[in-house]
Amino acid sequence: MIEKKEKKNNVTIYYVKKDYDDIKLNQILNKKLKRKDIDTIIDHDADVYTLDGKLLLRFRKNKLNKETVNAFYDNVINFAMNPTTNRGSASGSKYKSKNIYENPKIMTNIIGYFDKLSPQHKFKFKQQGKRLPKITVRETRFLAEYPEKFNKLLPLIKEIDKYYEQYIPENYIKQKNKAKQTPFHIANTAFTTITTNVNYQTTVHTDKGDDAEGFGNLAVIENGKYKGGETCFPQYGIGVDVRTNDIIYMDVHEPHGNLPIELETKDAKRLSIVCYLRKSIWDQTRGKTKKFMVRHNRTMKNIKNKKD
Repeated sequence: MIEKKEKKNNVTIYYVKKDYDDIKLNQILNKKLKRKDIDTIIDHDADVYTLDGKLLLRFRKNKLNKETVNAFYDNVINFAMNPTTNRGSASGSKYKSKNIYENPKIMTNIIGYFDKLSPQHKFKFKQQGKRLPKITVRETRFLAEYPEKFNKLLPLIKEIDKYYEQYIPENYIKQKNKAKQTPFHIANTAFTTITTNVNYQTTVHTDKGDDAEGFGNLAVIENGKYKGGETCFPQYGIGVDVRTNDIIYMDVHEPHGNLPIELETKDAKRLSIVCYLRKSIWDQTRGKTKKFMVRHNRTMKNIKNKKD
Protein backbone atom coordinates (compact mmCIF):
# COMPACT_ATOMS: atom_id res chain seq x y z
CA MET A 1 0.00 0.00 0.00
CA ILE A 2 1.34 3.43 -0.94
CA GLU A 3 1.78 5.57 2.15
CA LYS A 4 3.22 8.62 0.41
CA LYS A 5 4.92 9.68 -2.80
CA GLU A 6 7.02 12.52 -4.14
CA LYS A 7 8.73 13.44 -7.38
CA LYS A 8 12.39 14.14 -7.92
CA ASN A 9 14.15 14.66 -11.26
CA ASN A 10 11.22 13.12 -13.17
CA VAL A 11 11.31 10.00 -10.99
CA THR A 12 8.34 9.23 -8.74
CA ILE A 13 9.44 8.04 -5.32
CA TYR A 14 7.00 5.83 -3.45
CA TYR A 15 7.00 4.79 0.19
CA VAL A 16 4.98 1.65 0.83
CA LYS A 17 3.80 -0.31 3.83
CA LYS A 18 2.69 -3.91 4.10
CA ASP A 19 -0.94 -4.68 3.37
CA TYR A 20 -0.82 -7.72 5.66
CA ASP A 21 1.44 -9.60 8.06
CA ASP A 22 3.87 -12.44 7.38
CA ILE A 23 1.36 -15.06 8.54
CA LYS A 24 -0.96 -14.18 5.67
CA LEU A 25 2.00 -13.87 3.30
CA ASN A 26 2.98 -17.46 4.04
CA GLN A 27 -0.48 -18.55 2.94
CA ILE A 28 0.10 -17.26 -0.60
CA LEU A 29 3.71 -18.39 -1.04
CA ASN A 30 4.07 -20.75 -4.02
CA LYS A 31 0.64 -19.74 -5.27
CA LYS A 32 -0.22 -17.70 -8.35
CA LEU A 33 -1.29 -14.10 -8.02
CA LYS A 34 -4.58 -12.68 -9.25
CA ARG A 35 -5.11 -9.11 -10.38
CA LYS A 36 -7.26 -8.37 -7.37
CA ASP A 37 -4.24 -9.08 -5.15
CA ILE A 38 -2.45 -5.91 -6.36
CA ASP A 39 -3.56 -2.32 -5.68
CA THR A 40 -1.13 -0.33 -7.85
CA ILE A 41 0.72 -0.98 -11.12
CA ILE A 42 3.64 1.34 -11.95
CA ASP A 43 4.40 2.12 -15.60
CA HIS A 44 6.80 5.08 -15.24
CA ASP A 45 10.24 5.83 -13.81
CA ALA A 46 10.02 5.09 -10.11
CA ASP A 47 11.88 4.19 -6.94
CA VAL A 48 9.96 2.29 -4.27
CA TYR A 49 11.04 2.21 -0.62
CA THR A 50 9.56 0.55 2.43
CA LEU A 51 8.69 2.83 5.35
CA ASP A 52 11.94 1.89 7.12
CA GLY A 53 13.91 3.21 4.13
CA LYS A 54 14.82 -0.07 2.44
CA LEU A 55 14.88 0.05 -1.37
CA LEU A 56 12.33 -2.38 -2.76
CA LEU A 57 12.78 -1.61 -6.45
CA ARG A 58 14.12 0.91 -8.96
CA PHE A 59 12.39 1.00 -12.37
CA ARG A 60 13.40 2.86 -15.52
CA LYS A 61 11.53 3.06 -18.82
CA ASN A 62 13.19 2.72 -22.25
CA LYS A 63 16.76 2.54 -20.96
CA LEU A 64 18.00 -0.47 -22.93
CA ASN A 65 19.34 -0.16 -26.46
CA LYS A 66 16.90 -1.45 -29.08
CA GLU A 67 19.61 -3.08 -31.19
CA THR A 68 21.08 -5.05 -28.28
CA VAL A 69 17.58 -6.05 -27.17
CA ASN A 70 16.71 -7.31 -30.66
CA ALA A 71 20.00 -9.18 -31.00
CA PHE A 72 19.43 -10.90 -27.66
CA TYR A 73 15.92 -11.96 -28.65
CA ASP A 74 16.88 -13.23 -32.11
CA ASN A 75 19.72 -15.37 -30.79
CA VAL A 76 18.07 -16.85 -27.72
CA ILE A 77 14.35 -17.23 -28.41
CA ASN A 78 14.46 -20.71 -29.99
CA PHE A 79 16.49 -22.06 -27.08
CA ALA A 80 14.39 -20.16 -24.53
CA MET A 81 11.25 -21.91 -25.80
CA ASN A 82 12.58 -25.37 -24.89
CA PRO A 83 10.20 -26.79 -22.26
CA THR A 84 11.38 -28.09 -18.90
CA THR A 85 9.79 -29.62 -15.82
CA ASN A 86 12.52 -28.63 -13.36
CA ARG A 87 11.70 -25.13 -12.10
CA GLY A 88 11.09 -25.61 -8.39
CA SER A 89 8.97 -23.42 -6.16
CA ALA A 90 8.65 -20.50 -8.61
CA SER A 91 6.24 -22.67 -10.60
CA GLY A 92 4.77 -24.52 -7.66
CA SER A 93 5.58 -27.69 -9.58
CA LYS A 94 7.39 -29.51 -6.79
CA TYR A 95 4.14 -29.57 -4.87
CA LYS A 96 2.47 -31.48 -7.70
CA SER A 97 4.90 -34.38 -7.89
CA LYS A 98 8.14 -35.56 -6.35
CA ASN A 99 9.15 -36.78 -9.81
CA ILE A 100 10.05 -33.62 -11.74
CA TYR A 101 9.39 -35.38 -15.04
CA GLU A 102 5.70 -35.61 -14.12
CA ASN A 103 5.44 -31.86 -13.57
CA PRO A 104 3.92 -29.45 -16.11
CA LYS A 105 6.31 -28.32 -18.83
CA ILE A 106 7.20 -24.63 -18.86
CA MET A 107 9.55 -22.57 -21.02
CA THR A 108 12.28 -21.59 -18.58
CA ASN A 109 16.00 -22.09 -19.23
CA ILE A 110 19.45 -21.35 -17.81
CA ILE A 111 22.32 -19.70 -19.70
CA GLY A 112 25.94 -19.09 -18.69
CA TYR A 113 27.23 -21.20 -15.78
CA PHE A 114 25.34 -23.34 -13.30
CA ASP A 115 26.33 -24.98 -10.02
CA LYS A 116 24.65 -28.38 -10.42
CA LEU A 117 25.29 -31.24 -12.82
CA SER A 118 22.74 -31.94 -15.51
CA PRO A 119 20.94 -35.32 -15.51
CA GLN A 120 23.03 -36.24 -18.56
CA HIS A 121 26.26 -35.56 -16.68
CA LYS A 122 25.15 -37.67 -13.71
CA PHE A 123 24.12 -40.53 -15.99
CA LYS A 124 27.42 -40.46 -17.87
CA PHE A 125 29.52 -40.40 -14.69
CA LYS A 126 27.58 -43.39 -13.35
CA GLN A 127 27.69 -45.20 -16.70
CA GLN A 128 31.47 -44.82 -16.88
CA GLY A 129 31.97 -45.87 -13.28
CA LYS A 130 33.38 -42.51 -12.25
CA ARG A 131 32.76 -40.61 -9.04
CA LEU A 132 30.88 -37.34 -9.29
CA PRO A 133 33.34 -34.42 -9.16
CA LYS A 134 33.66 -32.30 -6.03
CA ILE A 135 33.20 -29.20 -8.15
CA THR A 136 29.86 -29.47 -9.91
CA VAL A 137 29.98 -26.08 -11.66
CA ARG A 138 29.48 -26.44 -15.39
CA GLU A 139 28.82 -24.61 -18.61
CA THR A 140 25.14 -24.62 -19.49
CA ARG A 141 24.07 -26.31 -22.71
CA PHE A 142 23.53 -23.00 -24.48
CA LEU A 143 27.03 -21.76 -23.67
CA ALA A 144 28.67 -25.08 -24.56
CA GLU A 145 26.77 -25.75 -27.78
CA TYR A 146 26.06 -22.26 -29.10
CA PRO A 147 29.08 -20.07 -28.22
CA GLU A 148 28.57 -17.81 -31.23
CA LYS A 149 24.99 -17.06 -30.23
CA PHE A 150 26.05 -16.60 -26.62
CA ASN A 151 28.52 -13.91 -27.70
CA LYS A 152 25.67 -12.05 -29.39
CA LEU A 153 23.82 -11.94 -26.06
CA LEU A 154 26.69 -10.19 -24.32
CA PRO A 155 25.94 -6.57 -25.35
CA LEU A 156 22.57 -6.63 -23.56
CA ILE A 157 23.96 -8.48 -20.54
CA LYS A 158 26.74 -5.89 -20.24
CA GLU A 159 24.22 -3.07 -20.57
CA ILE A 160 22.15 -4.53 -17.72
CA ASP A 161 25.41 -4.78 -15.75
CA LYS A 162 26.24 -1.12 -16.51
CA TYR A 163 22.90 0.14 -15.20
CA TYR A 164 23.20 -2.15 -12.18
CA GLU A 165 26.42 -0.36 -11.28
CA GLN A 166 24.79 3.02 -11.88
CA TYR A 167 21.54 2.48 -10.01
CA ILE A 168 22.48 0.04 -7.21
CA PRO A 169 26.20 0.74 -6.66
CA GLU A 170 26.63 -0.65 -3.13
CA ASN A 171 25.21 -4.07 -3.96
CA TYR A 172 26.89 -4.06 -7.36
CA ILE A 173 30.38 -3.58 -5.90
CA LYS A 174 29.95 -6.53 -3.52
CA GLN A 175 28.62 -8.79 -6.25
CA LYS A 176 31.20 -7.73 -8.84
CA ASN A 177 34.01 -8.43 -6.40
CA LYS A 178 32.71 -11.97 -5.97
CA ALA A 179 32.40 -12.43 -9.72
CA LYS A 180 36.03 -11.40 -10.13
CA GLN A 181 37.07 -14.16 -7.69
CA THR A 182 35.90 -16.96 -9.98
CA PRO A 183 36.66 -17.53 -13.67
CA PHE A 184 33.18 -19.02 -14.03
CA HIS A 185 31.45 -15.69 -14.63
CA ILE A 186 30.19 -13.79 -17.66
CA ALA A 187 33.14 -11.67 -18.78
CA ASN A 188 33.29 -8.10 -17.44
CA THR A 189 30.01 -8.41 -15.52
CA ALA A 190 28.81 -9.20 -12.00
CA PHE A 191 26.89 -12.23 -13.28
CA THR A 192 27.49 -15.96 -13.61
CA THR A 193 24.06 -16.97 -14.84
CA ILE A 194 20.98 -15.86 -16.77
CA THR A 195 17.48 -17.30 -16.52
CA THR A 196 15.05 -16.85 -19.40
CA ASN A 197 11.29 -17.40 -19.16
CA VAL A 198 8.74 -17.38 -21.98
CA ASN A 199 5.04 -16.76 -21.24
CA TYR A 200 5.58 -17.97 -17.69
CA GLN A 201 3.62 -16.81 -14.66
CA THR A 202 5.68 -17.49 -11.56
CA THR A 203 4.10 -18.16 -8.21
CA VAL A 204 4.91 -15.94 -5.23
CA HIS A 205 8.46 -16.83 -4.26
CA THR A 206 11.85 -15.52 -3.19
CA ASP A 207 14.88 -16.19 -5.39
CA LYS A 208 17.05 -19.03 -4.18
CA GLY A 209 20.71 -19.64 -4.92
CA ASP A 210 21.67 -16.09 -5.91
CA ASP A 211 24.07 -13.85 -4.02
CA ALA A 212 22.36 -12.58 -0.86
CA GLU A 213 24.40 -9.37 -1.02
CA GLY A 214 23.35 -8.69 -4.58
CA PHE A 215 20.23 -7.04 -5.99
CA GLY A 216 17.98 -8.64 -8.58
CA ASN A 217 17.09 -7.38 -12.04
CA LEU A 218 14.56 -8.08 -14.74
CA ALA A 219 14.26 -7.16 -18.41
CA VAL A 220 11.44 -8.16 -20.74
CA ILE A 221 11.30 -8.49 -24.53
CA GLU A 222 7.89 -8.60 -26.19
CA ASN A 223 6.77 -10.22 -29.42
CA GLY A 224 3.20 -9.99 -30.64
CA LYS A 225 0.57 -8.70 -28.22
CA TYR A 226 -0.30 -9.77 -24.70
CA LYS A 227 -1.73 -8.34 -21.51
CA GLY A 228 -0.52 -8.83 -17.97
CA GLY A 229 2.66 -10.39 -16.64
CA GLU A 230 3.37 -7.44 -14.33
CA THR A 231 6.04 -8.10 -11.71
CA CYS A 232 4.54 -7.69 -8.23
CA PHE A 233 5.35 -7.56 -4.55
CA PRO A 234 2.01 -8.74 -3.14
CA GLN A 235 2.65 -7.96 0.52
CA TYR A 236 3.03 -4.31 -0.45
CA GLY A 237 0.20 -4.40 -3.01
CA ILE A 238 2.42 -2.97 -5.73
CA GLY A 239 3.53 -4.12 -9.18
CA VAL A 240 5.51 -2.88 -12.18
CA ASP A 241 4.64 -3.26 -15.86
CA VAL A 242 8.06 -4.08 -17.32
CA ARG A 243 8.06 -3.93 -21.12
CA THR A 244 10.60 -4.04 -23.97
CA ASN A 245 13.64 -1.77 -23.37
CA ASP A 246 12.69 -1.25 -19.68
CA ILE A 247 14.83 -2.39 -16.75
CA ILE A 248 13.93 -3.01 -13.13
CA TYR A 249 16.28 -3.66 -10.21
CA MET A 250 14.51 -5.23 -7.26
CA ASP A 251 14.93 -6.94 -3.93
CA VAL A 252 14.32 -10.53 -5.04
CA HIS A 253 14.63 -11.74 -1.45
CA GLU A 254 11.24 -10.16 -0.83
CA PRO A 255 8.37 -12.40 -1.98
CA HIS A 256 7.38 -11.56 -5.54
CA GLY A 257 5.63 -13.05 -8.55
CA ASN A 258 3.92 -11.95 -11.73
CA LEU A 259 0.30 -11.58 -12.75
CA PRO A 260 -1.41 -13.82 -15.33
CA ILE A 261 -0.35 -13.40 -18.96
CA GLU A 262 -3.14 -13.16 -21.52
CA LEU A 263 -1.90 -13.82 -25.06
CA GLU A 264 -3.79 -11.72 -27.62
CA THR A 265 -2.05 -12.91 -30.80
CA LYS A 266 -0.83 -16.37 -31.81
CA ASP A 267 2.79 -15.22 -31.97
CA ALA A 268 2.67 -13.46 -28.59
CA LYS A 269 5.73 -14.03 -26.43
CA ARG A 270 6.83 -12.43 -23.20
CA LEU A 271 10.53 -13.24 -22.80
CA SER A 272 11.80 -12.29 -19.36
CA ILE A 273 15.53 -12.14 -18.58
CA VAL A 274 17.13 -12.33 -15.13
CA CYS A 275 20.90 -11.95 -14.66
CA TYR A 276 22.48 -12.95 -11.34
CA LEU A 277 25.42 -14.50 -9.50
CA ARG A 278 24.96 -18.07 -8.25
CA LYS A 279 26.46 -18.19 -4.77
CA SER A 280 27.37 -21.86 -5.02
CA ILE A 281 29.44 -21.16 -8.13
CA TRP A 282 31.42 -18.62 -6.14
CA ASP A 283 31.67 -20.95 -3.12
CA GLN A 284 32.99 -23.84 -5.22
CA THR A 285 35.37 -22.01 -7.54
CA ARG A 286 36.62 -18.80 -5.92
CA GLY A 287 40.36 -18.58 -6.28
CA LYS A 288 40.45 -20.99 -9.23
CA THR A 289 42.32 -19.95 -12.35
CA LYS A 290 41.18 -19.66 -15.95
CA LYS A 291 43.50 -22.57 -16.70
CA PHE A 292 41.57 -24.67 -14.19
CA MET A 293 38.28 -23.60 -15.78
CA VAL A 294 39.41 -24.63 -19.26
CA ARG A 295 40.58 -28.03 -17.99
CA HIS A 296 37.40 -28.55 -15.94
CA ASN A 297 35.12 -27.61 -18.85
CA ARG A 298 37.01 -29.99 -21.14
CA THR A 299 36.61 -32.83 -18.65
CA MET A 300 32.89 -32.22 -18.33
CA LYS A 301 32.43 -32.14 -22.10
CA ASN A 302 34.45 -35.33 -22.58
CA ILE A 303 32.38 -37.15 -19.97
CA LYS A 304 29.11 -35.99 -21.50
CA ASN A 305 30.12 -36.67 -25.11
CA LYS A 306 31.93 -39.98 -24.60
CA LYS A 307 30.21 -42.74 -26.57
CA ASP A 308 29.47 -46.14 -25.09
